[in-house]
Amino acid sequence: MLKRSLLCAAVCAAAATANAASNCDELLAQIDAKIRDAGVTRFTLAIVAAEATVGGKVVGTCERGSKKIVYEAEAASPSPGIPPRSPGRGNDGILTECRDGSVSIGGDCRN
Repeated sequence: MLKRSLLCAAVCAAAATANAASNCDELLAQIDAKIRDAGVTRFTLAIVAAEATVGGKVVGTCERGSKKIVYEAEAASPSPGIPPRSPGRGNDGILTECRDGSVSIGGDCRN
């Protein structure tokens, strides 16, 4: 009986870990799509531990705050004859996974 309980607990823990990893991947894909829709083509997104020091901009959190998604723009040489695009203030909010599993834009999980 004890072995069954331990096996069940191990399977549940593994499933939760796999679900959390896919959540980060899904959120990263959403953020990637939003950035590309804004016309940005040269950038990198990385999933790092929440306590890690990063040089880029934190654009999201996942795994209930234990990881963060970091954006870094790559330097691009300006094309001749095309004026540089001015950065818009549009929707640059942070996508955050809330404790209840929902996703919030702007980092506010309060209902």
